[in-house]
Amino acid sequence: MAAHNETGKRGEEQAEAFLRGKGYIVLEKNWRCGYLEVDLICMDGDRLVLVEVKTRADLRHGTPEASVTRRKERHLIEAAEAYLERKNLENEVRFDIVGVREEPTGMHIHHIAGAFTGMG
Repeated sequence: MAAHNETGKRGEEQAEAFLRGKGYIVLEKNWRCGYLEVDLICMDGDRLVLVEVKTRADLRHGTPEASVTRRKERHLIEAAEAYLERKNLENEVRFDIVGVREEPTGMHIHHIAGAFTGMG
């Protein structure tokens, strides 16, 4: 596995543990529907939360959370619609971003709950 893939996998594991520690219930990891992919799908109370995890080994290319593009946001919105339809759910949806940075002292996690909106 390439080094960046290993970094991403470690970041997703850290993000999952972090969210579980906050009381989230993880329903899906790396859920796919066609070309759409969601890192984590969770429940936070009654709210369905789709989580994009971005991990960086350093800040040369900016913060991990700043790398979530408008295109990725649109894909997450499409994925939420597909997930709700496939699972026959009517829950309110929120989109979170978890930025993970590997630092000499360990992983640094920045969680942005409600990072963007897009569903009515």
